[in-house]
Amino acid sequence: MAKAETIAFTCVRSEGAYSEEYDLKIVLPDPKNPKAKAKVYLDERDLDQRDEQGYQEVKNVQVNKSTVSFLTDTYFESEVFDGVKYPPGTVVASTTIQRETGQLKRVETIKAGILAKTMGEGTKTYTEKCGPVVNPAQ
Repeated sequence: MAKAETIAFTCVRSEGAYSEEYDLKIVLPDPKNPKAKAKVYLDERDLDQRDEQGYQEVKNVQVNKSTVSFLTDTYFESEVFDGVKYPPGTVVASTTIQRETGQLKRVETIKAGILAKTMGEGTKTYTEKCGPVVNPAQ
């Protein structure tokens, strides 16, 4: 009987003197269930999230011999922070990991919302270093 495959990495993101380690896990669907969707987890948190403040959805997961990639689409409702009202905003991110080198590249496009005000609107590219986790838990 076929079962879902799990691919996992431990990754490190750094910015200046700040460094953070996190776990990234991709669970591919059982090939016998054509309606199942691949899942992506960051430190065990499912990246598919939805609540009254907005949503984040993993749109596409691709795995081949050399790369693992996924696309996320995020929408934030308008919000008020410190007396300032921010409009709704979106973030579309494409993440690709080179399996041989462990290099992770994320391209994010931020439009409107509080993130555009704090991080800047537009497209930004980030690189991080990841290493494979051997025999990850399902």
